[in-house]
Amino acid sequence: QVQLVESGGGLVQAGGSLRLSCAASGRTFSSYAMGWFRQAPGKERESVATISWSGGITYYADSVKGRFTISRDNARNTVSLQMNSLKPEDTAVYYCAATTRRYGPLNALDYDYWGQGTQVTVSS
Repeated sequence: QVQLVESGGGLVQAGGSLRLSCAASGRTFSSYAMGWFRQAPGKERESVATISWSGGITYYADSVKGRFTISRDNARNTVSLQMNSLKPEDTAVYYCAATTRRYGPLNALDYDYWGQGTQVTVSS
């Protein structure tokens, strides 16, 4: 079993940056693909970025491509999301998730473990 704890959310002006981190418990972190998802009020949860178990394969939603970067450190059991050039439409609760699949799927239903979420608010 994996427990995930996100941190790093907050309030930032448009154009600013935030770095989200997700700390995972357990000794098998490197065997999980990881993903960042977000959910805005009244909207469905959507995938933002995913990363394979080794970190060699990443995926980005078109809306964040070129602005966000996902990375992982298997030695420290962490996955991060660097968010630059933030826009008001990036405002949402951001969730870290883990899946036993080797590559990061895009469907939230394919993930087995979820963090509690961290709020990101981008003001215009």
